[in-house]
Amino acid sequence: MIEVKNIIKNYHTGDVDFQALKGVTFTIKDGEYVAIMGPSGSGKSTLMHILGALDTSSSGTYLLDGKDVSKLSEEELAKIRKEKIGFVFQSFNLLPRTSVIRNVALPLLYAGVPKVEREKIAKESLIKAGMDEEHFNHLSNQLSGGQMQRVAIARALVNNPSLILADEPTGNLDTQTGEVVLGTFKQLNEKGHTILLITHEHDVAMHANRIIYIRDGLVLKDEAVKH
Repeated sequence: MIEVKNIIKNYHTGDVDFQALKGVTFTIKDGEYVAIMGPSGSGKSTLMHILGALDTSSSGTYLLDGKDVSKLSEEELAKIRKEKIGFVFQSFNLLPRTSVIRNVALPLLYAGVPKVEREKIAKESLIKAGMDEEHFNHLSNQLSGGQMQRVAIARALVNNPSLILADEPTGNLDTQTGEVVLGTFKQLNEKGHTILLITHEHDVAMHANRIIYIRDGLVLKDEAVKH
């Protein structure tokens, strides 16, 4: 599904040049659950932006489902984000005084899906993300942190993406709630979704089946996790 070859990312600020990624190479197969782990400043956030088609590399190749993302226009990158990638962020990014069901259905509204179909898909996604039906009509600001993250996961699922990209998804949660959310990712992976988890925490990364360690813009090691 993902093939990254010698990805380099340079930033220019005034007279200062900074190389955030220094030649990153790896492959992720369809249906894998992989964590990309590294400390602050390691380059993992830059890599996540490239993998999520939110940015492009300075050089190197990024293939997603066989398509060379590194050569796409802004319009084509937006299409990739809409159709192939579901994003889950640390900060949830939910509309606060809006119902759970409407928050989840929002991407479908932008895609022009009719209301009845939107609600049907949103409900299916919420159930898939492990959300209880009794909360579907609650406002998002009436939910706990763990419930809000499940709603965010459900929203990431509505377009049936081939890749779920989770950026520090447990960062705003206590340990117990974080375990529940990570359990949701595991269940989604078992149902066939490819999960890419970005984290700086080793305990969180250990929930994946494989960890790619990144430091100073380079892949330090890439190893399977024994459960």
